[in-house]
Amino acid sequence: MFEQFKNKKYKSLLPYFFLASAVIVVFKIVYEINTFIEFFAGLWNIATPFFIGFLIAYIFNIPLGGFRQLFGRSKSKFILKIKNVLSVLITLIIFALLFFLILYLIIPYIQKIISFFIVNLPSYYDRTLQYIDNINNLELFGIYISEERILSFLQDIFSNISIESLASPINAIFEVSTAIFTIILAIISSIYILAEKEKFKRFFRRLLTAFIPINVRDTILGYIGSLNKNFKRYIHIQTIDGCILGTIVTIELLILGSPYALMLGIMLGIVNYIPYFGSIFGSIFVVIIVVFTQGFVIAAIAAAVLLITQQIDGNIIQPKLMGGSFSLSPLLIIISITVGGAFAGVLGMIAAIPIIAVLKDILENVITHYERKKKDTFTNKDQ
Repeated sequence: MFEQFKNKKYKSLLPYFFLASAVIVVFKIVYEINTFIEFFAGLWNIATPFFIGFLIAYIFNIPLGGFRQLFGRSKSKFILKIKNVLSVLITLIIFALLFFLILYLIIPYIQKIISFFIVNLPSYYDRTLQYIDNINNLELFGIYISEERILSFLQDIFSNISIESLASPINAIFEVSTAIFTIILAIISSIYILAEKEKFKRFFRRLLTAFIPINVRDTILGYIGSLNKNFKRYIHIQTIDGCILGTIVTIELLILGSPYALMLGIMLGIVNYIPYFGSIFGSIFVVIIVVFTQGFVIAAIAAAVLLITQQIDGNIIQPKLMGGSFSLSPLLIIISITVGGAFAGVLGMIAAIPIIAVLKDILENVITHYERKKKDTFTNKDQ
């Protein structure tokens, strides 16, 4: 009897114990916030190669899964038998070609453009000063841009850069070696993640089954599957849309005579992965480059052309590609991108849309559940 009372008493005190423990932990974290930040930063540095490896494996698995499904529809028994090998080989060939394209075509082209830009920097500088004079002569709203202040500001920036502030050769070699080691470890871990993907999935399912009810497990797995589907669909859509947008912008800039048309088109296609903000800031950067290289008139034409192109892309091309998926309000998208960028930088901004779409589905399901529950309660009372 005493033991039963004792157990009940202890059980009733458990919530207070957990609350007190939580308060102590939160107070400790706030009181020693710098220590915890350093601790989690150290953990993140350790986990970075494996996180990058997971991203590589995830991206690699998207075309791999597509090829598996494609070969799985074949009526040939031989192709069905070797569909996994064929899928891996074709995916490896595609990524090898992309690597070759970046290494031997795009990087030398970018180096050539940078060299061309440096050689013509004095003329760009003189042209910029001329634009400043033209703006000052217009006397718009009493605005006056002082050339001396701009030069003084730039001089202060460069004067703060000294030999002591630059990294020593030993530190530079160490940083390069660390980056190479991180990349190699990420690639190796991505290979093992792909090889043991099914084992990880079975273990995770067993883990959920062991500790939570079956219906809760199925709900969690369902939302994880939905999140995975959203990520794949988002990457697929943004890749196609980025290729279309980059090609269109490259052709437009070539028509306008831009010497950097290919690089700027590729850049706009890449930043298109970041919704809303990516194409906007990318277009502003393009216009600035055109101002320096081709003058204000061509830059104004480029700005108008890019604005029209973005409107066509945002209102016609993207809705056709998405087909109604990710039907989120612009305000919700902007908030999610801002929060994602604050937590995880560019990757957080890219991942924001698929994640917020799943969270929106969860919230709608929860609201629907309680609405039905409330409706059933009123129905039973009426009866």
